[in-house]
Amino acid sequence: MPPEPNPPTLKRAIGLPLLVLYGLGITIGAGIYVLIGETATVAGVYAPAAFLVAAFVMSFSALSFAEFSGRIPLSAGEALYVDAAFGWSWLTLAVGLSIIFAATISAAAISLGCAGYVAALVSLPEPVIVGAIVVTMGWIAACGVHQSVMFAAILTVIEILGLLVIIAAGYRADPAMLSEMGQVIPPLGDGPAMAAVLGASLIAFFAFIGFDDVVNMVEETKNPNKTMPWAIGISLVSVTVIYFLVMLVAVRAVPEDELIASKAPIGLLFERLTGVSPVTITLVAIVATMNGVVIEIIMAARVAYGLAKRGRLPAKLAQVSPSRRTPLNATVIVTVIVLVAALAVPLDFLVSLTSQIILAVFFMVNVALVHVKRRGDPAPDNIFTVSIIFPIIGAISCLFLLLGPIWIN
Repeated sequence: MPPEPNPPTLKRAIGLPLLVLYGLGITIGAGIYVLIGETATVAGVYAPAAFLVAAFVMSFSALSFAEFSGRIPLSAGEALYVDAAFGWSWLTLAVGLSIIFAATISAAAISLGCAGYVAALVSLPEPVIVGAIVVTMGWIAACGVHQSVMFAAILTVIEILGLLVIIAAGYRADPAMLSEMGQVIPPLGDGPAMAAVLGASLIAFFAFIGFDDVVNMVEETKNPNKTMPWAIGISLVSVTVIYFLVMLVAVRAVPEDELIASKAPIGLLFERLTGVSPVTITLVAIVATMNGVVIEIIMAARVAYGLAKRGRLPAKLAQVSPSRRTPLNATVIVTVIVLVAALAVPLDFLVSLTSQIILAVFFMVNVALVHVKRRGDPAPDNIFTVSIIFPIIGAISCLFLLLGPIWIN
């Protein structure tokens, strides 16, 4: 069959507010509702510091992503950034597939976390709950970008309000919390504590995955040159503050062993601080984690679409539904992979593996920007740019977060 003369394309339907909420939704849904116990297991009372370390590492990479989103405003961003720097087809495909793999694994991990909260309310086998969550979120992701991102935005507002209630209740119960926050920062000379924080930072890093996902929505963003850098920056700063405060409340309000043992730590925290049944906050946690699943599916499908559009994956994955204006084939395949991973792989392994893959990709993106700048590739007019020192620090910090715990021990 001859190709369509004017095949359907993605629709520019997302402005700054929706894009920020998209970034916040995928980041918060992927992190704090699921990983409080995981980080406390590794770092104990110093768990809040792990989130600060992860945010510091993220900040330099965020600047690199912001510049690349202006230089190359296309889906499958990370893969195309590396391609623009080195031009190696195998590396481009490897980076793109890594992002798709990490997004699907991330969605699987979040769906397991969501199932833990759902199981607190309904007595059903975990595989049934997980299957219902993933299939429903996949259907929403296929409906249309404005509808699915708007759905995610509404869920994001709900989940942030839930966390703000916990922060406010924690401060009311412990007014000295803010003045004594230095107690959750380990002394630099305490090797075991620093090693624990760096180890927990690899887990906490998973909780920050999300700002990078917004660049893969660039073909569906209005005025992306201005919108994208602001969305990346606002998302990263906001989640850092929220994460640190929630984790600070958690380690001061709940004994460490209870926090580690809980499968629904936000619900436990809410009940302990307010004395109210945790059902309400459990519902909010379900909303938050479902939000993370749908946004990861949306993003992974866009990366597959972007790679297929440029001949790196089968052309069918680049087909856009004429009615929905979404990459329907890519969305269906991503949803199936998420479901299989969620039913077959443990949560702790999913989190650790995803963090390591994303750190490696961030390292490559930072190195790519260094290479592009040293080569003298001119940046388009009116885009956000940074000094070469920022991607250099970004690459080094990603490498350090991967290897730091080994060196210190």
